[in-house]
Amino acid sequence: MTTVPNGPLPARAPGTAGPPAPVGREELLARLESVLHARGRALLTGPAGVGKTEVALAAAARAEARGETVLWLAALPADRAIPGAAAAALVASVASTVAWPGPRAAGTVPRAGERFAAAAGPGPAAAPGGLAAATEALPAGVFTSGVFDDLPGPQRTAVAMLCREAPIQQGGWDPIALRLGIARILRVLTSRGPVLLVVDGAEFLDPDSTDLLRFALHLAPPSLRVIAVETPEPYGDTHRADAPEPGAGAAGLSGRPGAGHSAHLWVPSEADLLLVPPLQADEIAELLIHHRLPSRMAGRIHRASGGNPRLALAVGRSLADARTPVHHAEALTLSGRARDLARQLLGAAPPPVRATLLLAALALRPSATLVRRAGRPNAEADLAAAERAGLVSLAEDGSLAFTAGLLPSTLVHDACWAERSAGHAALAEVVDDPVEAVRHRALASDRPDEELAAEVAAAAETARRRGNNALAAELALLAAESTPGRDGVRRIARLVDAAEEAARAARADLAMRAATDLLARDASPTDRVRARLAVLDTAGQGLTDLDDMYVHAMEDSEGETALRAAVQLRLAVKYVLADGDPERSRTAAMESAALAASVGDPRTAAQALTVQARMERALGRPDAEQVLARARELELAERPLGIRNAAQILTIRHALFDDRLVDARDELNALLPLVQRRGSVEDAIELFRTLAEVESRIGACGAALAHAGQSLALTLEAGLSPGPAWYALALAETAGGSLGRAASYARRSVQASEEEGDRVFLSRSRYALGRVQLINGDVAAALETLRRVQTDERAQSTVDPSMLRWHEELAEALLAHDAVEEALAVLAEVRPVARRLGRTTVLLGCDRAQALCLAAEGRTDEAAELLTGTAGRFAEAGLPLEQGRALMALARVERKRRRRSAAQTALHAAATIFERAGAAPWLALATEAPAGELPGAAPGGDETAPALASLTEAELRLARLVGQGASNQEAAAKLFLSVKTVEARLTRIYQKLDVRSRAQLATALRP
Repeated sequence: MTTVPNGPLPARAPGTAGPPAPVGREELLARLESVLHARGRALLTGPAGVGKTEVALAAAARAEARGETVLWLAALPADRAIPGAAAAALVASVASTVAWPGPRAAGTVPRAGERFAAAAGPGPAAAPGGLAAATEALPAGVFTSGVFDDLPGPQRTAVAMLCREAPIQQGGWDPIALRLGIARILRVLTSRGPVLLVVDGAEFLDPDSTDLLRFALHLAPPSLRVIAVETPEPYGDTHRADAPEPGAGAAGLSGRPGAGHSAHLWVPSEADLLLVPPLQADEIAELLIHHRLPSRMAGRIHRASGGNPRLALAVGRSLADARTPVHHAEALTLSGRARDLARQLLGAAPPPVRATLLLAALALRPSATLVRRAGRPNAEADLAAAERAGLVSLAEDGSLAFTAGLLPSTLVHDACWAERSAGHAALAEVVDDPVEAVRHRALASDRPDEELAAEVAAAAETARRRGNNALAAELALLAAESTPGRDGVRRIARLVDAAEEAARAARADLAMRAATDLLARDASPTDRVRARLAVLDTAGQGLTDLDDMYVHAMEDSEGETALRAAVQLRLAVKYVLADGDPERSRTAAMESAALAASVGDPRTAAQALTVQARMERALGRPDAEQVLARARELELAERPLGIRNAAQILTIRHALFDDRLVDARDELNALLPLVQRRGSVEDAIELFRTLAEVESRIGACGAALAHAGQSLALTLEAGLSPGPAWYALALAETAGGSLGRAASYARRSVQASEEEGDRVFLSRSRYALGRVQLINGDVAAALETLRRVQTDERAQSTVDPSMLRWHEELAEALLAHDAVEEALAVLAEVRPVARRLGRTTVLLGCDRAQALCLAAEGRTDEAAELLTGTAGRFAEAGLPLEQGRALMALARVERKRRRRSAAQTALHAAATIFERAGAAPWLALATEAPAGELPGAAPGGDETAPALASLTEAELRLARLVGQGASNQEAAAKLFLSVKTVEARLTRIYQKLDVRSRAQLATALRP
């Protein structure tokens, strides 16, 4: 338990909210504080591990930051059997942490995971001498703190007996005096200032303490606010058989034998009961990053944990601790810790409930009716109890789903073969779908059986016709595994089918299982290649650790032209994603296309030509569009639109690169519904991501955020690496959301791409991060990040500047760092390439940066003229955000020209554009009082101080904040910078303005 100083609350800085909320809990924490303000009581509830204590800790930290007294009472399971333990611990903690009557130095709220054990040990034996003798014998007790100085004698005696600081006399103490004494202690404490009491683990309070605290809270003034943290006990109170009844404690503690007990300190209502929900998949990713754990499998970890933070961290640590990196195509590595946490959640369930849950775990579409028919007559009651425990969720129609994938996995993992077999056999008799019946019959048998295997293979074909690719993949593998070993040829053929079916379903785990089984057998080279290709096709970005797959596929495809074309196609993808070598990728794609054409394989040829066109574009070759047109022709002839879309999608991306944004958006909107009905989830993800990029650039900011969010949701649901989706979200947030969130998503994308070894998206995500840093004014960080982009792009031999427009951003960062010559060199390098390739809007971006360089050289008239024209041409190109950015640059130049009215006109025009587009972060930048203007100057004046004109815009913004009294920490938070960056920038500001203190800086900013 901790306290903070008593007395008046310190003034709170405008806009500050105290310590940050736990990941994904900002909204919940705001609701909690609102409930406390309105009602004074709040009950946080939810399943174990969901993060209730973390939310309470955050609320306590914020209360402490406001100057409130914080008391933390954490009960442990053993406390239930010790009458009065929690009440005694509360009194003792008040005594130990609050100095009476004088003020005391502030304590600290306990860190997450730490608890104060609220258990009182056995007191001293009764002895003559009374209270005075007892207090003299215990000089270090609560009496020495002065807590009891204002208590009447009977109340002091009762409280001292409770805390074992006085002998417990025969017949006990006065229970009314004890109640009034504890109530008085809390009232006196609140008279010194607001108090927040947090009772963590309220379900573990002993009955007597609950009774005492309930009475005290009933009499407490409104300035005492209470948070109770409770994990529901869904299986009744049978586990409390060892807990004494009130009055069964030492010498009749409560004085009311047989008194009932309620677990709550007050009668909660809907208004003050707050359920702590599981985290969303994106929040789990953020949680993993926060704990420095790999985030590339955030989607799979979210499914395994059900959004439970404790489970998610355990699974994440299992992956981090694995001896070798876990690939997307492999099953998650679950350590004993992750399994043990799942067992703890399941272990509280009585045996009948656990037996019912096992049947549900074995079923494909579990429901209460199905489980009851399979032999659990009390299924509804058992499942209702499991739902209260947070293990399952029940729908109105009786269907159910486990809240975390780790739970059914652990149930099945820990069950013996006989239990699993009996369960599958029972389910096979009652399911109403013949496909599911065959599945259960196969899983109930441990003997290979060709007749059964043939039935399962037929069921797989039925599932495929129904469009259930995931079930088809599972059944295809089950058919292979049910095939007798003596029929090796048939088993191998079914394993190949299973691997390819898994690839169609994007089930990387099943593809790897089938391939591993096949490669351990005497399979033909053709079959080995097909199995390996299935694994490669489900690998997503994670191609770095699959080099052996490529090597063996090349060896086994020798002499097989069609297979060699397929292998070369996968190599072309690997060379660009994992190796960052577009020239080598282009060569492999050309070879693949030629081989595929020679054997009449239009599908592979179209895919290979698409990769070739992509590389031609990156390398700045003029025939990229011709190659892409051939790919589209083959693609449309081979499959209906929506089935195979690589060439079509690349055509749209080329339109995006060329800023033919209306065309790109129209084609996307036409293709997306077809892909959602017929195509793969990977194509849908790429379309949503591309649509977000198009709308971010065209100025449809709200739609960009929505489509980027859909891309991320599909990515995490499919278990793919979220790096590309986070990149799209970073762009969308930069355009119309929050620069803070944009930087966060960009950093996540960088980390995920590094984990995957994806060179393409690593460069893109660094570009997105550097751009946000530059907009935020963090010039040093932006320069470092964008230089890395420059290095990455040069290493990958990327020539076409329209694919990633880092040149203009790097030039501006260099200029802000006073490296004008280097900025001009970057622009001089890219301009000829952009002219040769006809990238007109790239040249416009260079013009904006060129104008700022002219202004830095003192050629402000030329700069203003160039920026005016550039803004107009951006408008003609349909790029409103770029137009607004050019106008903001123009305003900066006009201020240097001491044309305040012209600067205000440009800023107003930019703000109008940003407001129309919904570009919130840009609007905020444009509507801030322009740094460097003199407050109170005449509207048309031109008396801007020459010294202030020497500052960059980022330096001017910081100077104004500091001049208004902001500390380095406050300025860093406002500008999303590090404190070190603020300190370094302040040093440059002091040097330019020739000042040596904040006071002198404030004076320099005055008119």
